[in-house]
Amino acid sequence: MLALLVLWFGIDLPLVFLGFHFGYRKQGYSHPVRTNQIPRQVPDQPVYLKTIPCMLLAGILPFGAVFIELYFIFSAIWENQFYYLFGFLFIVCLILFVSCSLIAIIVTYFLLCAENYKWWWKSFVISGGSAVYVMLYSTFYYFSKLNIIGFVPTLLYFSYSFLIALTFWVLTGTIGFYAAYFFLRRIYGAVKID
Repeated sequence: MLALLVLWFGIDLPLVFLGFHFGYRKQGYSHPVRTNQIPRQVPDQPVYLKTIPCMLLAGILPFGAVFIELYFIFSAIWENQFYYLFGFLFIVCLILFVSCSLIAIIVTYFLLCAENYKWWWKSFVISGGSAVYVMLYSTFYYFSKLNIIGFVPTLLYFSYSFLIALTFWVLTGTIGFYAAYFFLRRIYGAVKID
């Protein structure tokens, strides 16, 4: 307990103040275009660009990149098997990052073509849609591979699976948002404003 307190007050707390110092002095993001003071009304969107259907459609590709690796990870966590494919896991993570980035860029482009300028949270939620499939896969894994009996172990399994899916959603959503943001900065930076 003493070692944890030393780590917290000796390392974590000084790093928080150091990060605050550099973050406070950093300049804010400057956008390459001006925005209008009066927002336009967003026209009706097609069904495939609404949040839930788009999230479910766009989440298939990133999940398809990682679902085989999920089997090995779940086997290592829940069945006490040794996981030794870290090089392959790194390659799968790179494929996941690229697919999340491309999905977010494509969906954001379609949103802007449909005159929907509210892409900020949609790019985050839609590229994080593969977490729904991770949770569904963990449910499938529970009923097909595991032999867990009792309420408390089942609750523990689904709680950890939910935390894994939530972390996966935040990870893929963040990747998708930043990819869409840098893509839009790039294309709007190339537009000449007269």
